[in-house]
Amino acid sequence: QVYGETPSAKPEIHFRVTSTDEHALNGAAVRKQVTVFFSKDETGPRMHLLVYSPSKSRARVPVFLGLNFSGNETVNADPGIDLPEIWIKGQKTKAEEKARGSSAQQWQVEKIISRGFALATVYCGDIEPDFAGGMEFGVRKLFLQPGQTKSADGQWGTLGAWAWGLSRAADYLETDRSIDSKKIILIGHSRLGKATLWSAAQDARFRVVISNESGVGGASLYRAATGETIEHLNTAFPHWFCVNFHQYTGHPDRVPVDGNLLLALIAPRPLYVASADQDHTSDPPAEFLSSVEASKVYELLGKRGLGTDKMPPLNQPIMTGTVAYHVRDGKHDVTAFDWDQYLAFAKLQLR
Repeated sequence: QVYGETPSAKPEIHFRVTSTDEHALNGAAVRKQVTVFFSKDETGPRMHLLVYSPSKSRARVPVFLGLNFSGNETVNADPGIDLPEIWIKGQKTKAEEKARGSSAQQWQVEKIISRGFALATVYCGDIEPDFAGGMEFGVRKLFLQPGQTKSADGQWGTLGAWAWGLSRAADYLETDRSIDSKKIILIGHSRLGKATLWSAAQDARFRVVISNESGVGGASLYRAATGETIEHLNTAFPHWFCVNFHQYTGHPDRVPVDGNLLLALIAPRPLYVASADQDHTSDPPAEFLSSVEASKVYELLGKRGLGTDKMPPLNQPIMTGTVAYHVRDGKHDVTAFDWDQYLAFAKLQLR
């Protein structure tokens, strides 16, 4: 009714490590670039995984895994990252040199490595480009029946495809000897945070889950009515959800589920939900309330949830249980402050 049904069958994926640099980031990291092919046909849909791991570690390390918006080259200015093909306004084009490191603040690669974690990231457009009609160029077309040209009403949308792609990244990480695949920390921001939560709800291999300002259709509540609405989602981004979800435009009270139930599907695994006070679209009070309600399921399963129903002051995280939350000052973004909390939470939960 929301994201659509994910196919149970998995195509015959395979991996190819296309480059390795054991002295990346001034010797601090090993950089690997891996192509994940979604079928035997290597000319078909595939994604490119960028992996950094600490060069000084002799043991397998935990890894943060997340989708990026604009290409792997944007997460760091490292000149060794391949310049991929990306989608701009519905057209596929070669990424430019000037894009290198343009989203570096949102990823904090050097900080992650210095704390003993690896980082793996994939451009979401590799899995399916983010526009109506993008299914033609993404993984969903591999699952169409003969003669079928579009998804049925209850079949997955783009968010579902992105969620599926995160699981395929986990498939690779299970084969990487530098990675502790039992300690994958899944992280997502904004629309990619929605996909992150849906992926984690379906795939228990993700040990810790982080939602950064995922808003309505993610950690927030449809019924809150103070942030983004279902009507806006279905009008501006008609491809994100399944066709069935469109029947709830203007009727949030009729959706048979809500964000708290999505979060509850992740229990009893550690969960961090974060908001920003100027990000009214994502609706911080509703994201917090959703976390409070999901905590009841954690407590049912013998874990400590948030432990309070009082929203914390700005920049004062609640991190005493298996469910964590903060609201920081600022706009819709991922900041160094956010990463400091996520790194601390991951270390606490994985010890």
